Amino acid sequence: MCLSIPGKLIEITAELDETFRMGRVSFDGVIKEVSLTLVPEAKINDYVLVHVGAAISIVNEEEAKKTFEILKQLGELHDLDMPDIN
Repeated sequence: MCLSIPGKLIEITAELDETFRMGRVSFDGVIKEVSLTLVPEAKINDYVLVHVGAAISIVNEEEAKKTFEILKQLGELHDLDMPDIN
């Protein structure tokens, strides 16, 4: 099953222009590099939904935390432990 997982944008790591950006997102301490191209308005400390390495929307912090906890309880976060392929 493909899921979008909420995480907190903690750093902008690359910025070609205001649209084409990359950032580091924390998923409860697991840090992943993601594309921010689909959410050009995202800023540090925003919560974003990430699907296959791309942030697809900005979400409410409270809902993001609730969703993450549910996914953790269901055991659906096993792919987060896999290293990034860069």
